[in-house]
Amino acid sequence: MKRILAYRFSAFGDVAMAAVVIREFLEQNPETEVVMVSREHFKPLFDEIPHVVFKGINLDDFKGFFGMHRLSAELVAEFNPTHIADLHDVIRTKILKRSFSRKGFKVAVINKGKEEKEILTDVWNLDKKPLRMTVERYADVFRDLGFTLELSHALRPQHSERSGIGFAPFAQHKGKMLPLEKSFELARQLAEKNRIYFFGGGQEEVQTLDRWAKEIPNTENLAGKLTLTEELHRIKQLETMVSMDSANMHLASLVGTRCISVWGSTHYFAGFLGYGQSADDIVHVKDLTCRPCSVFGDKECYRGDYACLEEIHIQKILEKI
Repeated sequence: MKRILAYRFSAFGDVAMAAVVIREFLEQNPETEVVMVSREHFKPLFDEIPHVVFKGINLDDFKGFFGMHRLSAELVAEFNPTHIADLHDVIRTKILKRSFSRKGFKVAVINKGKEEKEILTDVWNLDKKPLRMTVERYADVFRDLGFTLELSHALRPQHSERSGIGFAPFAQHKGKMLPLEKSFELARQLAEKNRIYFFGGGQEEVQTLDRWAKEIPNTENLAGKLTLTEELHRIKQLETMVSMDSANMHLASLVGTRCISVWGSTHYFAGFLGYGQSADDIVHVKDLTCRPCSVFGDKECYRGDYACLEEIHIQKILEKI
């Protein structure tokens, strides 16, 4: 049996996207096994994918040049792979590639399109064009190893009975997040006709969502109360998820739940729309020529007013639902 050693260490949404690609790859290449190496807490993303062996590691145990070489030696000894798939392409994985190549392995590395993304996020670039989707970039790695893979780009609902709407109002960076007063009002109006479940993580988010759940009838805060496995199971049962451009969108894609996504300083042209999600379910300010100013939403607003988020009307989101 052919065995591919694949690795992606961060971030949450990126690893979730990799999981969807690996699932379809293994369905089309049933004679192959994938060993997925990542951080231990990402394991539930791969639990229900046949022919995946998940290897959780603590990167603090493999620091620096020598640590990465030691990791490569341990992985080869434990799994005896036939191919290597680098789904990350950062400094530490470049060291891994060098180590695996010296051992005679065929290594394929993701092309993240950094130069294309720099052009896309130039605020003076008025000719914005969609770039290759990140999931296709992952798929290209397996193609470069000599395998065939044709992605379906289709959602796969995994639960027949669905109820309630999930709402994940937070994101890692300010440029990706609706102002909280708008999110609160959106939750209040949604809860007039639907049962709303809040999702999030981190102490401040949990405290905020606990307060919202007390102030808005017909809502429940699940943030900080579920394991990742339980969270995936709950999202699987939702009618719809409402999310920023964040990991929750990709979790919804993994379990086949429709997601209405809100985009601010980032843009789906960069290739990060949730797998199988419809562009018709995107809510954003279309006519701002400075968008996107960032791939990840981590840059300060060029205009200083975050118009890309302030000018979004929650009515647009309600209409999508």
